Amino acid sequence: MAESTELQASQTIHAGGKWRAAVSGATREIIDPADAVPFALVAEGDEKDTDLAVAAARQAFDEGDWPHTPAAERAALLRRVADLLVRDREKLGRLEARDAGKTVEEGRVDIDCVADAFRYFADLVAAEAPGRVVDAGSPDIHSVVVHEPVGVCAMITPWNYPLLQASWKIAPALAAGNTFVVKPSEITPMTTVALIDLLVEAGLPAGVANIVTGPGHTVGARLSEHPDVDLISFTGGLVSGTKVAQAAAPTVKKVALELGGKNPNVVFADACATEEGFDTAVDQALNAAFIHSGQVCSAGARLIVEESVRDRFVAELARRAGKIRLGRGTEDGVECGPLVSEQQRAKVEMYVESALQEGAVLRCGGKRPEPSPQRPENGYFYEPTVLDHCHREMRVVREEVFGPVLTVETFRTEDEAVALANDTEYGLAGGVWTADPGRARRVAGRLRHGTVWINDFHPYLPQAEWGGFGKSGVGRELGPAGLAEYRETKHVYQNLAPKPVRWFTG
Repeated sequence: MAESTELQASQTIHAGGKWRAAVSGATREIIDPADAVPFALVAEGDEKDTDLAVAAARQAFDEGDWPHTPAAERAALLRRVADLLVRDREKLGRLEARDAGKTVEEGRVDIDCVADAFRYFADLVAAEAPGRVVDAGSPDIHSVVVHEPVGVCAMITPWNYPLLQASWKIAPALAAGNTFVVKPSEITPMTTVALIDLLVEAGLPAGVANIVTGPGHTVGARLSEHPDVDLISFTGGLVSGTKVAQAAAPTVKKVALELGGKNPNVVFADACATEEGFDTAVDQALNAAFIHSGQVCSAGARLIVEESVRDRFVAELARRAGKIRLGRGTEDGVECGPLVSEQQRAKVEMYVESALQEGAVLRCGGKRPEPSPQRPENGYFYEPTVLDHCHREMRVVREEVFGPVLTVETFRTEDEAVALANDTEYGLAGGVWTADPGRARRVAGRLRHGTVWINDFHPYLPQAEWGGFGKSGVGRELGPAGLAEYRETKHVYQNLAPKPVRWFTG
């Protein structure tokens, strides 16, 4: 592939081992959200490009060697990819920061996590037994359950964590022996394009890894309905996820959906009984809400705090949120970058305006910051915002804002806290802060969320399954269940001493 920065590259579609432009010749400029200036050019693929990529993946699966490559060899390739990611950490981290608007440090951490995911799934498949023996009750019968790859996997990834979310799909798919076509978000595709190059460099056979850069309504829609795709994995919003599931239904594909979240962060007064405990809970509430400008599906965007400590907690939270340093993510000292697009900022502004009209009290933020040398005037910046005195009927509390907006609700009893935390159509993640171990376990057990953090927020483990309840989606990523999504199960029954059955008299 040609150098993919500074408006030089347009051959960003990779199918059958070759980089090429879109069939139509269409291109798209990739915008730096810090200053709204284009910095790269990518191919704008459509249904024709998608069909070519799927055909390449289909041929590589049906006729190629990768599905039959021993697990140890597949694992070795994944480890080589991890090593290449470490080698290119700085370059990829900066590219991720520029593409998605996050800070360079966040970008570097993302690359570390991507490498961890490749290593984890390499270790997982390398350590597996070849099959699970089933006792058939006879020494003449050998019965075993084995795992096989699903086939051609289509992957549609979001704009907020472009490479990390792609790795959660690509690493287990390859570990299981599948081929794939990935469609990154059309506004943040650059690091996923770079990953395909690393897969090729690591020795992945042609046709196994394919990418089509382009919009969801053409590329994503075609992948979802394509008869030669065996599995569709989508991470994104609820509306788009519903369309993916509907398009996949006629061909009865396997479907994995990781959708939105409206995640509660519940703070009990006993967690704030000491100065250290208070400071830790406030600091983690800031991290939960404002990392990557709140553009995180698991963001702790709903602070649910016990009434007796609410005033002090919110005052300190707002004071510190007002001091967060906004700017271009590649600048030293910046703590929070811009939103990903003008459209996303307008959406955030709409939610804040709606909340104020419905009675919320603005404690900090709520506007665009003044321009500065670190914050170009045309950048998509928005101040970290704390909205107090919120309630469940407000749109800003019910719906996923995906921006630097934290709402505050209060409770008096444990039952009320649980009821508020569970009062959402989503069920992705949540946090509980308490000094009482019994209460921590009790409340965590009652929360209807796929991940519950106790006295922490945001960490994930490659070994632990990630996914949600309710409208947060179906299926799991990471952990053994993440690998299982990309596999079919086959029962092989072998009769070592076959004899006539004599069911019939003829």
